[in-house]
Amino acid sequence: MKNKIFAALLLSLTLAGIAQAEQVGSVDTVFKFFGPDHKIVVEAFDDPDVKNVTCYLSRAKTGGIKGGLGLAEDTADAAISCQQVGPITLTDKIKNGKQSGSVVFQKRTSLVFKRLQVVRFYDADRNALIYLSYSDRVVDGSPKNALSAVPIMPWNR
Repeated sequence: MKNKIFAALLLSLTLAGIAQAEQVGSVDTVFKFFGPDHKIVVEAFDDPDVKNVTCYLSRAKTGGIKGGLGLAEDTADAAISCQQVGPITLTDKIKNGKQSGSVVFQKRTSLVFKRLQVVRFYDADRNALIYLSYSDRVVDGSPKNALSAVPIMPWNR
């Protein structure tokens, strides 16, 4: 057990260069008498390696006393939409990227072992960036996922 906690802490320190999200808004879904309500949170983040791509995530956030203290486990439900917001130039590292993708965003969704992740893939045949969001656990992964594709288009403004 101590090894799992140490591994999680070490992993969180090594991922310091991953994008940070800012909250755009939220809606309450279930009233909780004590603590914050359950809600759906909408957050935005910019791809840290591709200028002018912004992704929007909506995800469930557990409320109540445990949620207010940061001890609750959020569900694996999430959606993603990414858009080109300006001219895109890809680096050779992204063009020649690995097939397993690059993690561009992570958010802790439980005290230790569960994270919401966004991984970027480059589809050279279609000249598009693909963003996959999914929830994982160190012990047991979740098949819940969402996908967004950004075709790289000329930008005339």
